[in-house]
Amino acid sequence: MLIGIAIVLVAVIAGIMSTGVRLNYFFQPTGALIVLGGTFGVTFVTTPRRALVHSLRRVFGLTRTINVRREVLIEEILRYVKAARSSGLLSIESSIDQASDPFLKECLMLTIDVRERSELQAVLDIKIRLRERQGEADAKALEVAGGFAPTIGVIGTVVGLIDVLRQFSDLNAVAYGIGTAFVSTVYGLALANFVLLPAGHRIRAHVAERFEIHELIAEGSLCLFDRIHPALVRERLNAFLRESKSE
Repeated sequence: MLIGIAIVLVAVIAGIMSTGVRLNYFFQPTGALIVLGGTFGVTFVTTPRRALVHSLRRVFGLTRTINVRREVLIEEILRYVKAARSSGLLSIESSIDQASDPFLKECLMLTIDVRERSELQAVLDIKIRLRERQGEADAKALEVAGGFAPTIGVIGTVVGLIDVLRQFSDLNAVAYGIGTAFVSTVYGLALANFVLLPAGHRIRAHVAERFEIHELIAEGSLCLFDRIHPALVRERLNAFLRESKSE
């Protein structure tokens, strides 16, 4: 993500400098105030406060890269499966706190506490679906804001043009003012396409990745509950691995 941000900044700055226009020309406090204030104000209107807080936390979480190696996770689940098959399901209770994934801890505890397989599967499905919906809602809040930002930038441009018309007798001021007015549109497009929409898409990618990890853990927990042979469990969980070669 940081590499992508660096590429965007370098490309934009280089493109501006190649035109001969100075960078300070694009620093217009009026346009920035209208675009930033208007976009975030509309976001407060369209998004409930709690959902907005979750979205902001999710954005800050994008700076932390958490890579879950599925092969390692499968081996960890298989250790629990082997222990439960040889010594009983309750034998894994003392080692649950050592599980590497918080969701795996929840699933292992449920596997011990729940008596019916249908109940266990229903609880796991609900947990997975709700977490997916929460992630989608967090991404949606940013995408909605990204949809409004360019339009608010146009509003800033219109405000700038109105100010230009007040000085129509001075042609030099008019020429400079028209260019300044369109900076607001640049702000709106940049905010939407360089910040809000990419952040929303990245959240969706994280949610999709976590969804597959949670499904893997849930499948392993059901296999653990059913006392399936570890070899068969491995075959079922290996289906969640990414293919290294294209077919």
